Amino acid sequence: MAGNRPSSPAMNSLDLPKPPHETRVVVAMSGGVDSSVVAGLLKREGYDVVGVTLQLYDHGAATHRKGACCAGRDIHDARAVAETLGIPHYVLDYEDRFRESVIDRFAESYLSGETPIPCVECNRSVKFRDLLGMARDLGAEALATGHYVASRARPEGGRALYRALDPARDQSYFLYATTPEQLAFLRFPLGERPKDETRALARELGLAVADKADSQDICFVPQGGYADVIAKLRPEAARPGEIVDLDGRRLGEHEGIIHYTVGQRRGLKLSVGEPLYVVRLEPETARVVVGPRAALATRRIRLTDLNWLGSRAPDGLADLPVAVRVRSTREPRPARLSWNAAEACLEVELVVPEDGVSPGQACVIYADDGPRAQVLGGGTIRRIGALQAGAAEAA
Repeated sequence: MAGNRPSSPAMNSLDLPKPPHETRVVVAMSGGVDSSVVAGLLKREGYDVVGVTLQLYDHGAATHRKGACCAGRDIHDARAVAETLGIPHYVLDYEDRFRESVIDRFAESYLSGETPIPCVECNRSVKFRDLLGMARDLGAEALATGHYVASRARPEGGRALYRALDPARDQSYFLYATTPEQLAFLRFPLGERPKDETRALARELGLAVADKADSQDICFVPQGGYADVIAKLRPEAARPGEIVDLDGRRLGEHEGIIHYTVGQRRGLKLSVGEPLYVVRLEPETARVVVGPRAALATRRIRLTDLNWLGSRAPDGLADLPVAVRVRSTREPRPARLSWNAAEACLEVELVVPEDGVSPGQACVIYADDGPRAQVLGGGTIRRIGALQAGAAEAA
């Protein structure tokens, strides 16, 4: 079965200078269906494929739970796929690197009153820095992954990043921090395919993971219990404090700001006669500030840790019209960019205000709001400007 040709069109070329039979490609195999299909298709095209799986953490029962990745069950599945395909497979223990680069930063960010995205940092550092370096050491011409995002060669050289063909699977929000140098070495063969076609190909390739469920939670956070993980890493994080309104009036108490995120409504345990939402968190005073939904409306965002992929330098922008995404679950919305020369940072003005914009989240910038738009770059939301007079800017 694994030797049959797929009924779907052949996968796009990897845009590599040598023919497949002279080209080694390392595939980052997570143990899921997507990366397994990438390995299978590249093997069938004649590439010298080497599978590499990262062991990033080990949380006991979480190692085998559904919805996880990069742990025991998935390592076993990746190894089994490699055996089916007849390719070499290596498991790299990156637990220490993952803890330092991702988990520790995640905890510190939460303690600072932010809502971090560890998947972005994992891609930026552990996967696309450390693993990419290992791929080069193995003599590979490229590192291929199962992400749903597309890259294409630029006429002037280098590669550009684009949203995937399937908008429901697009992962460009989590890959905006990929540097131009990394992008030149990376390949994303599934960016032009819908998910159902990927599963069909897995069956044609005879892969046992064809019907395996997709990973959903943050890998090192069992059952979505962020506060439990942070409290274990930083016992001092469970610092009680006050819940106050926009004018500073005390409404109640809480058991630690790590239990709250901007935009949250449930779990406040307040009886004031109107729905209230978390507007901002104040780590210095351990206060949770709440207000009506209108207080969440945000028009201006200031970004730090900028990663720019566009051909036009960010400090040369002057009211550039773009589309931006402020959460992974939202579609890109119209906005304008400007460069703040005084503070050397990029500022975003949303055409229509957004609710629940939170420091620590990513703001990803696209050339337009189309389904296959180019990714121009993005950064970490550090400061937001609220519309309501009573909702001061959160630094």
